[in-house]
Amino acid sequence: MIKVTILGNASAKPTVNRHPSSQIVCVNEQYYLVDAGEGVQQRMFRAGINPLRLRGVFISHLHGDHVFGLFPLLSTLGLYGRQTPLTVYAPRPFGEILEAHLRFFDSQLPYEVQWVEVDTTKHRIIFENRTLEVWSIPLRHRVPCAGFLFREKQGEKNVDKWCIERYGLSIAQIVAAKRGEDVTLEDGTTLPNEQLTYYAHTPRSYAYLSDTARSAIAARRVKGVDLLYHEATYTSDQSREAKARGHSTAADAARTALAAEAGRLLIGHFSSRYKSADVLLDEARTIFPQSDIATEGETYVLK
Repeated sequence: MIKVTILGNASAKPTVNRHPSSQIVCVNEQYYLVDAGEGVQQRMFRAGINPLRLRGVFISHLHGDHVFGLFPLLSTLGLYGRQTPLTVYAPRPFGEILEAHLRFFDSQLPYEVQWVEVDTTKHRIIFENRTLEVWSIPLRHRVPCAGFLFREKQGEKNVDKWCIERYGLSIAQIVAAKRGEDVTLEDGTTLPNEQLTYYAHTPRSYAYLSDTARSAIAARRVKGVDLLYHEATYTSDQSREAKARGHSTAADAARTALAAEAGRLLIGHFSSRYKSADVLLDEARTIFPQSDIATEGETYVLK
């Protein structure tokens, strides 16, 4: 399954009850940190997530409310005795920032911090393993910025047990069917693969569209996504300010979800001027009813 735990849903200015942008995306029990605003390690602890389980970090852009919390976390992982390398996927010039931090504060870490540059102008796979691929999504912000699409790979086919018994399929025939091949019986009858096999589940997907003005291209890149997170810093009466600062309104986020044919929308990155996010949620739901607030501490599960 895919699980998304919201650690922070605020924008840059400090507030009493919100924290800057940060999430944990868990795909088949593999944990990934997406953005790292201030206080991210404390938020992880409160959510019951062991930071030693992190397999990678994805940073959308180099504004402080998305990255300032990473460096204390790197130090803490050293105190905990992490041994395995940690890879950070981030835009240039993150490597220079990381080098300075390691030189002045963490020159003796017991593990290696590796940096993979994210080209924020390209839509491409930046990470994959046996079950998952992560795509970069170019966004429209004041600085180079990318969103991320987490998409499960299609698992192997299962062979229907009823077909195995009915046709007396051999092990070799079962293996061939799993590979997607048609099966020919001893009497010469050919059984189409789709008659014999099925997929246990449809691959699920989650898209994180960080700070950005509304982008029709980004909507196309995440077409059909099951769960979409989209920043919604302002309400529509602040649309001029949103455009000038490279941000979106709640209505913009909802229109993106509608264009993307998303299953569900989570909105976040709220301006500190809003004491309650309900006004932003109401605006989004008038356009895309399947909208919700990305509530801090909540975990959203895609089964």
